Amino acid sequence: MKRTFTIITVLITLSLLGIIFIQISWLKNMILLKEEQIKGKVERAVMMVGDELAQYKGNYLGTKISSPGSIFHDDFSTEFLRPVTIGRRFTTTELHDKIRNVFNSLELDKVKFEFMLATISPRTGAIGKIELQSKNFPVEYDDTLNNYSRGFPLFAPPGSAYENLAVDETLVVVALDWRDAALKELRVRILSSILFTIIIITAFYLTVRTMLRQKKLGEIKNDFINNMTHEFKTPIATISLAVDALKNEKVMQDREKMSYFSAIIKEENQRMNRQVETILKASQLDRQEVELNIQPLHVHQVIKDVVDNFTLQLQQKGGKAELTLNATNDLVEADEVHFTNMINNLIDNAVKYSRENTPLLLKITTQSNGRNMIIRVEDNGIGMSKETVKRVFERFYRAHTGNLHNVKGFGLGLSYVKTVVEAQGGEIKVDSVLGKGSTFTLEFPLKKS
Repeated sequence: MKRTFTIITVLITLSLLGIIFIQISWLKNMILLKEEQIKGKVERAVMMVGDELAQYKGNYLGTKISSPGSIFHDDFSTEFLRPVTIGRRFTTTELHDKIRNVFNSLELDKVKFEFMLATISPRTGAIGKIELQSKNFPVEYDDTLNNYSRGFPLFAPPGSAYENLAVDETLVVVALDWRDAALKELRVRILSSILFTIIIITAFYLTVRTMLRQKKLGEIKNDFINNMTHEFKTPIATISLAVDALKNEKVMQDREKMSYFSAIIKEENQRMNRQVETILKASQLDRQEVELNIQPLHVHQVIKDVVDNFTLQLQQKGGKAELTLNATNDLVEADEVHFTNMINNLIDNAVKYSRENTPLLLKITTQSNGRNMIIRVEDNGIGMSKETVKRVFERFYRAHTGNLHNVKGFGLGLSYVKTVVEAQGGEIKVDSVLGKGSTFTLEFPLKKS
């Protein structure tokens, strides 16, 4: 079973990792593809704007005519010799609007941009005079990590009147945060992919958790059956021997022996009945079917009475109980029967799990802080490991006690204690060091005046 569980877990884990890897690869390739598409659209947009602007270089740069009857404008010779440039035909705002219109037509309306229009040196091809430029172009042009720039040379059309007269120019457009634009377009797909990945991981977690819980329940069931078998086997065997003895003629004639064996049968029967009641009460408390008889209760008196009942067992262990009842107010609201059983179980636990060849020292202290009553039950027993401390209040859980075979029970004692404490509005915690002992701390609200 354990091997099968391990194989299933490994297979599910590998499948999950494979799915996540494929999802990440798919998202990465999809984003790269979208980025390339946006870059292609930006290049196409710059080319379209450049082609449109280049057409103006083949036309004569018209100016205002000096008089209505004249076909020549004022200062014709000077105007004729002046270089024909795009920068003289458009303003910065007009050029911006042209680029924006083309961007919008190519579904790049969410992509911001900066631009520059400048002349080109005919010999070196270097940028000469900047004619038009948007406000943040220099800064954004240098940011090659986040922005994508594309240039387009502007030449006069072949065969036009200004083919050899027009000054060569270049248009440079910088697309800002173009990668963010790609992510925005893929936002729905990315979020859907992340959502489904989270769902898959959650399903994997719940599956493994359910399997662990089933495995744990299976172990608890087996331990409970073993413990129950052991607990009932001893009294049944004792009753069987006592019944056989009663059939003996010598015993039948001896009233004292008859009474002795009858007492054994009754005692063992009561023992089994108590075990059954323990299981039933734990089940009823777990289903919250038990109605608590809440009433004012003096804690110190309950502790003294319970400790008195353990006097004989403490003497057999060579131990003692030290009571330091310092609480100035010990009046709480609780069910007397269950509260007494709770203290009884804690002390019984300390006695059961005491160390061999070491006198048991049981310390019970109380204190009050005005609102709550605090009870500490401390022993110098075998203690518990960190794993046991985490699970000690679970139903049917029993810690491994090594060579300590005389500890009996169903693993319901501390589970019962925790249930009773919480049902009466209290809290419980445990601190323990393996080989040194354990301390149970209980806190209950004091009775309101």
